[in-house]
Amino acid sequence: MILRRTLLLAIFAIPTFLSALQASEPSRVCVLTYNIHHGEGMDGKLDLNRIAAVIKHLDPDIVALQEVDKATNRSHGVDQAAELGILTGMHAAFGKAMDYAGGHYGEAILSKYPLTNVNVLALPSTEGCEPRCALAAQVRLGENGPEFVFVSTHLEHAKAPLRLRQSNKLNPFLVRANSLPMILAGDFNDVPDSPTIRVLQPNWTDASVKQPDPTSPSAPPKRKIDYVFFRPANAWRVVEQQVVNEPVASDHLPLLVVLEWSETNDSVAN
Repeated sequence: MILRRTLLLAIFAIPTFLSALQASEPSRVCVLTYNIHHGEGMDGKLDLNRIAAVIKHLDPDIVALQEVDKATNRSHGVDQAAELGILTGMHAAFGKAMDYAGGHYGEAILSKYPLTNVNVLALPSTEGCEPRCALAAQVRLGENGPEFVFVSTHLEHAKAPLRLRQSNKLNPFLVRANSLPMILAGDFNDVPDSPTIRVLQPNWTDASVKQPDPTSPSAPPKRKIDYVFFRPANAWRVVEQQVVNEPVASDHLPLLVVLEWSETNDSVAN
């Protein structure tokens, strides 16, 4: 009888133990940044299903997408952010950088979790250059997980002085405007030791600084120009980072980063 009661108590205690174990597990977020070249691959084929398949295979929690079309002629009128949201089963948001080909062109965010307070920040531009922007949204990792701001951006590709101006505009705006921890991801069109990246370094940590594998072009990659940054430095710990070998679907390789939330961090440090 005593043995039976002991076994029953042990069985009833299992759910409580598992709940306590799950509560103590650190929160992790799998971040993907991917310049999708409006869905056109290196084989010249426009194939959004292929992009969605890459994303689904990597199974990220949140995705920063660049070079995304919305209702353009070249993409057959498709709202690519919304379509990728449907194909991957994720929440989607689009940020317009410019009008293009009968529609719009810009950035997108996909997320397993709802996106709130979605905003678009226009970045400095000059005549003859494509307008650029940053798309920001607030995200909470599950019902009781940490809350943070996620930003997708794409900087000027041809003119280094303009690219530096955009980075300078992006940096203080995001740092001063938000009290939550942040993740900034995208195509910065510059290498790690460039002025464009150095201006971010006082406030942002490069998640792949210890393994700066090239991301562009996709075949063969020669330069690291795609990044995942976070702030403050004590908000996250880098668990994993990899440049994914997918040389056909786009002219960039996807960059995947897994970050672990620091439970000691409650807000952004000064």
